[in-house]
Amino acid sequence: MKNRQADVLDEVFQRFLQGSHIFQNRSLLRHDYVPDKLPHRESEIRSLGEIVAPSLEGAPFSSLLIYGKTGTGKTAVMRYVLSVLSRKGEVLGSPMKACFVNCRLTGTEYRILASLCSTIGVKVPFTGLALGEVFDRFKGSLDSHKLLLIVVLDEIDEFVRKRGDFLLYELTRINEALSDSKVSIIGISNDLRFKEMLDPRVLSTLSEEEVVFKPYNADELRDILVDRAELAFYDGVLSDGAVRLCAALAAAEHGDARRALDLLRVAAELAEREGADSVSDEHVRNAERRIEHDRIAEAVTNLPAHSKIVVLSVYMLSRLNSGHSVTGHIYNVYSELCEELGMVPLTQRRVSGLINELDVIGLLNTQVVSLGRYGRTKKIHLAIPRALIGNVLCEDDRFGSVLKDAPRFLPGLIEGKA
Repeated sequence: MKNRQADVLDEVFQRFLQGSHIFQNRSLLRHDYVPDKLPHRESEIRSLGEIVAPSLEGAPFSSLLIYGKTGTGKTAVMRYVLSVLSRKGEVLGSPMKACFVNCRLTGTEYRILASLCSTIGVKVPFTGLALGEVFDRFKGSLDSHKLLLIVVLDEIDEFVRKRGDFLLYELTRINEALSDSKVSIIGISNDLRFKEMLDPRVLSTLSEEEVVFKPYNADELRDILVDRAELAFYDGVLSDGAVRLCAALAAAEHGDARRALDLLRVAAELAEREGADSVSDEHVRNAERRIEHDRIAEAVTNLPAHSKIVVLSVYMLSRLNSGHSVTGHIYNVYSELCEELGMVPLTQRRVSGLINELDVIGLLNTQVVSLGRYGRTKKIHLAIPRALIGNVLCEDDRFGSVLKDAPRFLPGLIEGKA
């Protein structure tokens, strides 16, 4: 019997292999691509260059904290500055190396230290050693190399939020234990409130220098897209209207360049799959809907179990009342859900912390309001479409049956309002 599914795939693959009439080099639209030119970040490049310049003489520079919202160019600019610095250092014979660690991907103190060890040629097993042993190996080998090590900790806010700042404290004071080598620390944070998470002893050392990246506006995002599009697409396939729409949509969402690039890339992919000769405004609109759905679905799917239960609690309360819920009501529903799922509930203080984290990543909106002589309370509501939350959580085996039985978890539920 003829395999129709295989025939369909063969047709899809064959059409792709015939070559794209849209993309000339689609990899140039990826987040990890660092272009030779970074529009509208000249002042930040100069500031960072002035801070790290002493490393060309092997001298440590002041610890640095870079922060700003996602998609403001922090990582790209820092990588660009380090690449130029490294090339200059090679020409001068400067004794320095740089290690760039993404803390969200690396995840643990052990793996961060393993990455630092790998940079200076020290091999440590994937797991199995005590953290203190790895740190001692790192310090001992680093001192024997007689160099300046620049440690860049990207998305450091995610690491500190989950693991605390103990490792950061040790790294900011490592020079006290070194004789012939030195370390300079650069932290990159997406959370503008990151400094509030740090112990004062860490903060005083890490934020000796600070650079804040402001969001891009629509015109700046358009310039960024035009520069990338000239290299990524064939001539004539991209209308100015589509570029402006991508820029305007991204500017409305915190001036996020990553968002703008994603919109442009997905819109072009949709046009390519349709066999269209150009990328239209409609392709951009369709891309926006697809990215929004995928982004939220991925964020909710990857949440830890207790964070999912908090989101589910807010979702259930929103079915009863389209307005805001308060922390106490959310905690009551959360506790009942934990009991139903056979899990031990966290304390109300910890749940309040989870609500703050969900606010930071954009799944919930929180607002502290005054009740006069009765104190203050926090009002919370979903920051994303309720239907999307329901669809994503229904796909989780643990929560599907609970969602169907939602009304009985709502204390004081008035019949007919579920």
